[in-house]
Amino acid sequence: MTRTRELLGFAAALAFSIVIACGGSENRRESGDSGLTADVHDPEVVHVHGFGINPKDGALFAATHTGLFRIVDGKAERVGDRYQDTMGFTVIGSDHFFGSGHPDVRDYTAGKLPGLLGLVESKDAGLTWKPQSLLGKVDFHALSFSHGQIYGFDSTGGRFMVSRDGKDWDTKSPINLLSFAVSPSQPQFVLGTTPTGLQATKNGGSSWGPVNGPRLALLSWPESALLFGVDASGGVYRSADGGSTWTQQSNLPGPPEAFLATNSRLFAAIQEGGIYVSGDLGLTWSLYFRKPE
Repeated sequence: MTRTRELLGFAAALAFSIVIACGGSENRRESGDSGLTADVHDPEVVHVHGFGINPKDGALFAATHTGLFRIVDGKAERVGDRYQDTMGFTVIGSDHFFGSGHPDVRDYTAGKLPGLLGLVESKDAGLTWKPQSLLGKVDFHALSFSHGQIYGFDSTGGRFMVSRDGKDWDTKSPINLLSFAVSPSQPQFVLGTTPTGLQATKNGGSSWGPVNGPRLALLSWPESALLFGVDASGGVYRSADGGSTWTQQSNLPGPPEAFLATNSRLFAAIQEGGIYVSGDLGLTWSLYFRKPE
């Protein structure tokens, strides 16, 4: 994906945010020094980009087009008062998150932040975020923290990147990834989904090669024998051998937006269909959260 296409994508996101901020309702409130007004009615959860579990309390966090949400007992609680479009998202410790994407439209129009966030960090469970690196240069659409490293796919430049400290990055290779998952036992082994099928690297992303298997859209790899994937229509698959062979577990009730597998549960966000959870390795699913009508 070229930088031009990415900026066009942000322009669309910006237009959507302006509609949220300025449209619709006659009952509006002022929103600080940006000069914009914000609708009293929170747009709430709109398109989930990623999930994470906070080790501090076990709560599910959903990074969305309209901000970060903590989802507990079937309810979504907005974290803070910002509408940051968090694309890449990963939890690295208790209350400690990394993210990427685009800023709240109010921060952008006020000139406080550029359109691309690079890598941003939160140490208070998403209440506040601070730029760490690549501000204004990169939009990571996928992030993962594993083996003491941050792995990221930069959709702006179409490249796979790795960092040990979140500040200095090593560009490994050009590749067009939809998602990726790092082996829990082998830091150099990464499996990725692409528009043409599965790809794998055994040298940390320096080179990739095709892998036989279903054409998956999203991946999650919580431990060596528990690699999961979801295809574009919602088919859920499991591999016990690092992606060499796959078994279909079930079908979700719609196309997936985001997917996360832990050692005990799986979570999947469905397009306009809410968030579903499975406690039996993806064989059956139940509704976990749905935005109120």
